[in-house]
This record gives sequence, structure tokens and C-alpha cells, in this order.
Amino acid sequence: MTARPRVPELAREMAAEFAGTLILILFGAGVVAQVVAGGIGDHDSIAWAWGIGVTLGVYVSARLSGGHINPAVTVALAVFKGFPWRKVGPFCLAQFLGAFVAALIVRWNYTEVLAKADPGHTIKTQGVFSTLPGNGTLPISTWGALRDQVIGTAILLFVVLALTDLRNSPPLANLTPLIIGLLVVAIGMAWGTDAGYAINPARDLGPRLAQFLTGYDGAWRDQYGDLYFWVPIVGPLIGGIVGAGLYLVLIGRNIPEPEDAAAAGAERKPEYDVS
Repeated sequence: MTARPRVPELAREMAAEFAGTLILILFGAGVVAQVVAGGIGDHDSIAWAWGIGVTLGVYVSARLSGGHINPAVTVALAVFKGFPWRKVGPFCLAQFLGAFVAALIVRWNYTEVLAKADPGHTIKTQGVFSTLPGNGTLPISTWGALRDQVIGTAILLFVVLALTDLRNSPPLANLTPLIIGLLVVAIGMAWGTDAGYAINPARDLGPRLAQFLTGYDGAWRDQYGDLYFWVPIVGPLIGGIVGAGLYLVLIGRNIPEPEDAAAAGAERKPEYDVS
């Protein structure tokens, strides 16, 4: 019996990030297509499906790559948590490609429904794949949407670092992806109005390119005709760094290391005994 050739570590990690982001967008873009073009479901359907998509995407990829499935996460971890910078570009590329391929699958599967709901493939159904200021209907400016993306992604990274910090009572066993999914549901329900809570550059750019290549000529612009594609890229990258930095300043650096607690005579029973 011959041994299987060993796949290089980075290639395995990229495959995992591709697959995890693919799963995320299959559920995320799929539910928006069903609601917007098919008329089945509502805002809550969208929020829950995106959150479940995040949970499943992280479970798919976590063992091999850490389950980033978001360039804002990858960059923030490189800035603050020692993630290798040489892997940032490959991870982001894999995430973008996963989102792009998933959006093509959704676009193909919902071809007839989208054509029926919006024969000209206009701004009416553009939000199925990419985000818009005010979700294409409310009077939110480009800068208002940018502000929203910075805040939303800062919340995401702040809580993600809290959930993955082993010194900070993180979820037991492998429940972290489930809690992160619930976090995304909450962000969608509380911060979805101004810009559609992309909070993930790959989630927006990959599907935006897919829709442009399949008939949405206005994919790069918003309902006002302004170039908008850069907002869900720049905003989350800034917000991720801000949120991760705030976590480290407010919480991370203030958690005593085990040896510090012992030296101070502050020995305490762990919150959960898993021995």
C-alpha cells in the first residue's frame, strides 16, 4: 500500500479556507436570493442563514486553517496575534475564490427566479450577491456605510478574540463556531440597516465579481451611481484591526497569566472543571 503524497501545509490551509468560505456564501447568498427573488422568507431568515453559514463554514475549515473565512479576521490576527504575514495573501485569495465560486453556483441555480423577478438584472436584485448603502433603499451615504462597516467588523473581531482567548473562559469543547455564528446573527439583526453587514471583504468582493460577469453591469456601483465596491473591503479591514486592538487593550492585556495569579496568591478554581 503506497502512502498518499503529502500536500504542503499552506495548500491544505488554502483549501480549507476556500471550502469554508464556499459554504458560508452558499447559505448566505442563497438565502438572500430566496427572499429577494423568490419571495420566501424575510429579514430574520437572512440573518439566521448567514449566521448558520458562518458556523458551518468555520466547522468545515477550523481543523486545517483555523476557520478564518474572512480577510478581516486574517489581517487582524496577523497584526495582533502573530499569524504569519506570508500567509495573509494566500488566505485572502482562497477566501475570495471560495466566495466567488459559491456566488456563481447560487447565480446559476437561481437563474430563472432572478430573471423573473428582475429581467434587467438591476439594482433591484443586486443585493442578492453584494451589499449596498441602506440596502439599496434607505438614504445612507457612502461614508455612512463605511462608518457602519468599521463598527460592525470591530464588534465581530472584539468578540471573536474574546471567544478564542484561552485565558478568558472561552466556550468549551468545539462550540466556538456555534457562538461565532450566533454573533453574526446578532450583528445582522442589530447592524444590518446601513450597509447590509458585509463585515467580510471576501463575502462581498467575490460575489460582486460573479454578478458582474453574469449580467449585472452596475455591480461595482450603488443605487446613486457612485463607486461603492471598495467600502465593504476597506471598512471591514479597518474595523477588524480596531476591534481586535480594543479587545487586547481593554480585556486581553488585563487577564492575569497563570504564574501571575499564583504569585499574587490568587489561586482559584477554574470556572469549568473538564479534567
